[in-house]
Amino acid sequence: MTARRCLPWPNPVLKTPAADVAAITDEVHSVWADMIDTMDAMPGYGLAAVQIGVPLRLAVVDCSESRGQAVRMANPEILHSSVQLRDHEEASPNLPGVSAVIARPRAVTVRFLNADGAMEDRDFVGLWATSVQHQIDHLAGKLYFDHLSPLKRKMLIAKAEKLRRVK
Repeated sequence: MTARRCLPWPNPVLKTPAADVAAITDEVHSVWADMIDTMDAMPGYGLAAVQIGVPLRLAVVDCSESRGQAVRMANPEILHSSVQLRDHEEASPNLPGVSAVIARPRAVTVRFLNADGAMEDRDFVGLWATSVQHQIDHLAGKLYFDHLSPLKRKMLIAKAEKLRRVK
């Protein structure tokens, strides 16, 4: 397949909730394959379809050390979140050059349509949980910096804009 270009912030697709996927089709499998190639090329731990301009609720996550263990998800939703939080530095290829530490639940249970078209509930912990939550945010039209205070968010976006102008 193909690594695709990630949309630059503030593209409107990144701020718009994605549409549900009705069924797992050959087209969906093709988009997932491109998403995995794009994620691996960054390299990153996950990718939402909206990041590459596909406005569907599709996500991939691979936090394995050896790679090649990507979880393909359609219409993911969080069923349960742990009370314990985990801090992790997050970034996005849609706003390159900047990052921020975000506190998210350490563990989540997620329900999604898997690559076989079956409904699956799966527990994710640690980095896997962080990445899944990050992708689900993207599918809802949010980016990681939306978890920051208005002042920190403004400073982060201004820094990214400055880096973009320098290039």
